[in-house]
Amino acid sequence: AVTPGGVVKVEVEAADLNFADILQCQGSYQVPRTPPFIPGLSAVGRVTEIGDGVEDGRFVVGQRVIGMTEGNDGGFAEEALLRATDATLLDADVDPIKAAAAHVTYSTAWFALHQRGRIQPGQTVLVLAAAGGVGSAAVELAKLADCWVIAAAGSSKQTVCAELGADVVLDYDDEGFYERVMSLTDGRGVDVVYDPVGGRYFDVARRLVAWEGQILVIGFASGDIPSAPLNHVLVKNYAVVGVHMGGYWQRDTRPFGACHEAVYGWLAADRIHPLIDRVVGFSGLPEALRDLAERRSIGRLVFAPD
Repeated sequence: AVTPGGVVKVEVEAADLNFADILQCQGSYQVPRTPPFIPGLSAVGRVTEIGDGVEDGRFVVGQRVIGMTEGNDGGFAEEALLRATDATLLDADVDPIKAAAAHVTYSTAWFALHQRGRIQPGQTVLVLAAAGGVGSAAVELAKLADCWVIAAAGSSKQTVCAELGADVVLDYDDEGFYERVMSLTDGRGVDVVYDPVGGRYFDVARRLVAWEGQILVIGFASGDIPSAPLNHVLVKNYAVVGVHMGGYWQRDTRPFGACHEAVYGWLAADRIHPLIDRVVGFSGLPEALRDLAERRSIGRLVFAPD
């Protein structure tokens, strides 16, 4: 059967590692795959073949594109199939490693802060897990939007957050974290909490959000899904906002155009700097996926064929 919109085959130059790849390998992904399969949610590469059903003239053999893989797997290979409707053309001089590192993380941050959060210049944004992939992206995008950013990360990762441009960097495991944030905001709290962690950190986040503020729920890297006491949401008059970027592919793809134009424009102009832990080949993938699962990496892990 022809995939709606068709596919393009690429010679893979790079692919980012994601938690979804780990879940697929564990058999616990929301759309489970039956082994054998090749993980790899997305990829960057040069077009080598254009499949049936692809809009005429949209792609040319030799162009560099980035996008989600057909079936949400197959990126960790020498060649991959990308869904044509999801694929974005990249300038020839864009570094494929940086593009791979930015694709999911900065798009997620853009959807959270702009599509869902509608952030405004001058707002105070608290970014949890600010040294991780989606956290570090949020720090940079919030600063580009002229917000005042508090980055929260483990003590060993704080230098990285400062280098990303955060106005203040704090250890969110410190006993005085709540008091420090409230002091920095003159007791008001923060306008926006960007939370990719969940678990016990959500309880602190809801106490720190300001009147009429919002908590952007990105994911649950801690492994624990928290519960929101709705009486607290009511009394403090704040919003808990879900951010499910992938859901837009099935419901409304229009925001992706603005998202990718912004992200890859900033990348080409050197206004964003994806935080890359390391680049691995085939032999390094198992260890890199374990490091990602156990939160031992700082920033993104990227695969490039040997």
